Amino acid sequence: MTEIKGFLETSFVDWPGKICSVIFLPHCNFRCPYCHNHPLIFHPEQYASIPIEEILSYLRSHRDWVDGVCLTGGEPTLHSDLPLLIREIRRQRFLVKLDTNGSNPQMLTDLIEARQIDFVSLDVKAPLDSFSYRRSTGLPTNLSLISRSIEILKRGAVEYEFRMTVVPGFHKEEDIRSLGSQLRVGRRFVLQNFNPENPLDPSLKKTLPFDPQVLRKIEREIQGLI
Repeated sequence: MTEIKGFLETSFVDWPGKICSVIFLPHCNFRCPYCHNHPLIFHPEQYASIPIEEILSYLRSHRDWVDGVCLTGGEPTLHSDLPLLIREIRRQRFLVKLDTNGSNPQMLTDLIEARQIDFVSLDVKAPLDSFSYRRSTGLPTNLSLISRSIEILKRGAVEYEFRMTVVPGFHKEEDIRSLGSQLRVGRRFVLQNFNPENPLDPSLKKTLPFDPQVLRKIEREIQGLI
């Protein structure tokens, strides 16, 4: 089974309306300059691997407190044995949330059809055009895969949200509105403000995030598009 490189016992923010634990898996196929989890991508060996039984033991002892488990990374769907990990968690009767960049629509389809996941957060990096996406992911991206994942979720077979991390210099207000218009999913589209604390590109530490009030105003506007 894939190595687990991080475990957060309790989170109130990773799953809307749920209290969850968070499992961090290594590696990613994107190189977003503003990524703050980049040590998991480039140097996962610097983190001790956490045995799954240790995590399951914690979950069992906190069954009355924890609703489910969020699987994040890195990019969890890179791991072919992700379904095995999910089955171990579900055997303990916990819900499962998946965070993904949408680059593996086949894995997403398989998990949904097998009813192995209960909620999906898909990080959409930019408006759905090649130039914008390459700038945000740091490398050429197969947009057809991202679009397939978006359409899979919009079928409604599993609860979902789309998230966009908004970074000044990478995203303008019109970019946010453009993506909102492309997705048209109402309140299922959520904006996350850039955190300059530890980005992959160190020059971004000097970048000031968007004004939160301006961001919330734009979010309300695009959430009205259905």
